[in-house]
Amino acid sequence: MILVAIDHADGAPRRSSLELVAAARALAAPGEALAGVVVGGREATAVAEAIAGHLPRVLLAQGDELERPSHERRTSALAAAARDTGAEVVLLAANRGGQAVGPRLAMRLAGALLEDLTAVRREEGALVGERLAYLARAGLTVRAEARPAVVSMKPGAFEVAEPAATVGEIVRVEVAPERGDDVAGLGAHHAAQRGRVALEEAEAVVCGGRGLGDAESFERHVVGLAADLGGGVASTRAVVDAGWRAFEEQVGQTGKSVSPKLYVALGVSGAVQHLSGMNRSGTVVAVNKDGDAPIFRVADYAVVGDVHEVVPALRAALAALRQR
Repeated sequence: MILVAIDHADGAPRRSSLELVAAARALAAPGEALAGVVVGGREATAVAEAIAGHLPRVLLAQGDELERPSHERRTSALAAAARDTGAEVVLLAANRGGQAVGPRLAMRLAGALLEDLTAVRREEGALVGERLAYLARAGLTVRAEARPAVVSMKPGAFEVAEPAATVGEIVRVEVAPERGDDVAGLGAHHAAQRGRVALEEAEAVVCGGRGLGDAESFERHVVGLAADLGGGVASTRAVVDAGWRAFEEQVGQTGKSVSPKLYVALGVSGAVQHLSGMNRSGTVVAVNKDGDAPIFRVADYAVVGDVHEVVPALRAALAALRQR
């Protein structure tokens, strides 16, 4: 049995969860059962119904105490589902939630833990995974023979799974609280700016660096272009440290890792710490007036010029294309 932990937002599974379904299908042995587990409050029912179109069985752990579950409560729910199904493999997204829950879950199940994988396969009875290391400059092969195995997959490592031919069954499960579930709780919840595409989910990402000059220019050029593309907004650590943007938008070694189909870097120098968070992007477009900027070494399209002149021209060209 392979169990997929389903992340969700606004009543729908996240893109990363649909990627996990594709990973589970690729990993499953002939005849091996697949199931998903949805943990949440009122909106969890809609999530379970949506993911049932992709998996033959969905476990629904639902309750008021799970409306915004702590990492401990979510761990308890996933552990209960893994024990009830006899799951040998539990797949999670390697986002901030998965990175927090994964080690906890492996400890609860007394199993193995493989983190941040870009690929996973079975080999002579063991699970073998590939992951990046040393600021994404090297690849590592990791191996786990113990079962159950908790595996977190980097978002973007797989394509989104297509719907299944038949709709799966939804089974409601009860989750008994465990010791330590209330040792930590969630504080105030601050929603991200409405209409913004989550970085981990975005197919296009526009990132701004210190070369933009100030917060007003960042808002005008980076946020504006991202809106035109229907993409997410990202920033470098220098921008966050300067107070222009929130930490949740930071991409790099100490921020988030993204792998969109299109990554547009505006005024980004391309320090290795930043590259480690975006070097799995599809097409990279860079605009910088410094022709020797390191970002150009990884760019598919390099524009040596002032972002204040290039971006307005680019946005005008996009607007003209839409009018055709």
